Amino acid sequence: MNWSDLRQEARKNLKGFCQVCPVCDGRACAGKIPGMGGIGTGLSFMENLNALERYKVNLRTLHNAKNPDLKTKIFGREILYPIMSAPITGVSYNMGGKISEKEFISSVITGSKSAGTIGMCGDGGDPGFYLSGLEAIEVENGFGIPIIKPRKNHEVIERIRQAEKNGAIAVGIDIDGAGLLAMALNGQPVEPKTLAELKELVSSTNLPFIVKGIMTVDEGIIAAKAGAAAIVVSNHGGRIIDHAPGAADVLPQIAAELKSSLTIIADGGVRYGIDVLKLLALGADGVLLGRPIITGALGNGAAGVKAVLEKMATELKQSMILTGCAKISEITPRVLYNCEYK
Repeated sequence: MNWSDLRQEARKNLKGFCQVCPVCDGRACAGKIPGMGGIGTGLSFMENLNALERYKVNLRTLHNAKNPDLKTKIFGREILYPIMSAPITGVSYNMGGKISEKEFISSVITGSKSAGTIGMCGDGGDPGFYLSGLEAIEVENGFGIPIIKPRKNHEVIERIRQAEKNGAIAVGIDIDGAGLLAMALNGQPVEPKTLAELKELVSSTNLPFIVKGIMTVDEGIIAAKAGAAAIVVSNHGGRIIDHAPGAADVLPQIAAELKSSLTIIADGGVRYGIDVLKLLALGADGVLLGRPIITGALGNGAAGVKAVLEKMATELKQSMILTGCAKISEITPRVLYNCEYK
């Protein structure tokens, strides 16, 4: 299936929930939740793309970076490139339900692994969402990472135990999910966490622990103090609070403070390989894809997810050639035009 056919199939399967726009910028779907839009005015969604767009790159072609090496390590596992699939759930009410939750997350986890990288799975008001993700991870011999909603601590720990049993690479919590009303409406309330509560979660497992949804330096410091192995700089795809900055706006300050303390992953507005390059240059160690993965999964299952990831990696490699980066560690602020971040 070629790229045009994949997008056309995804558009058909997502009809009424996502238009698979030529530019996925959140304008056509603003405020459409359920659906794939950003909350309220949609500005938080749009700002993810706007923040990335504000950065320009320095074209460099007098160098020896002719065949860049994209390989990197995340939690001790080597992957072919620093691009992973973000945790996504809610096929039935956000994506039209043309495929089941199990089919969707199996496509994400299997497609990611076959592309040489890692897929994440999520949690939701229906307990089947999380269990489907764990089953998909188990099928792939543990090659995946479950991210849990910020439920009561004993409920989070119960799900961590399930992740351990299924052999997951790491486990985490999307702390920004504390604002999800849908969870409460399903009788499963979520909540913010104190430092002490976060420490309890981190210390409850030997798996690397990820705190997803960090948008300020002070909360990044709290995650580090709690012993987190990684944070994800993310505004939850613009779906939690309106009028938030884009991830690329806040990433440099967070990275400047915490780069040596833990792994920094970022997401939000990534549509092309050059977006990955920009986030890496701003201090991320890895990047998550969200909405493009949905297009891949709804367009052609695991093969579609694989195609999306490999297309992104090819674009990243080309961007590295044209900015003079022979390996991932050479993607620094020097690739960005007039960048003040050091």
